[in-house]
Amino acid sequence: MEKILTTIESFIGEHHLLSLATIGEEIWCTSLFYAYDSDNVAFIVATDPQTLHGSHIRLNTSVAGTVALETSMVGKILGIQFSGIMRHYQEGEALYFKAFPFARVMNPTLWKIRMDEIKMTDNRLGFGKKLIWKRSS
Repeated sequence: MEKILTTIESFIGEHHLLSLATIGEEIWCTSLFYAYDSDNVAFIVATDPQTLHGSHIRLNTSVAGTVALETSMVGKILGIQFSGIMRHYQEGEALYFKAFPFARVMNPTLWKIRMDEIKMTDNRLGFGKKLIWKRSS
């Protein structure tokens, strides 16, 4: 399981933008810059609580999302799908502002997306190859 997480984290470390899905009275998606917290297997993101997805989190903290390599070559498809819980997270300031120092001037609200399940598709390992990681109870 640790080898799978190491492979997934290597991919996550090469990227900086995720797509996040939330649900309130409707389903919504947004794109967010992220810093990765490997100690907690979590994304640290900044977003205004007054956005539609921010208002959804007040109703339902369960989220899902993706990080994907953009490619038109089937043999190079690579990305993750994840599900987890999203909550306010001020302890992530150092990590987030190290990755995105320009964001400090906006004084953003920071959030932690604690991933509970990650599925990585890596066609470089064979068509449709999946690596799955789940948080221990």
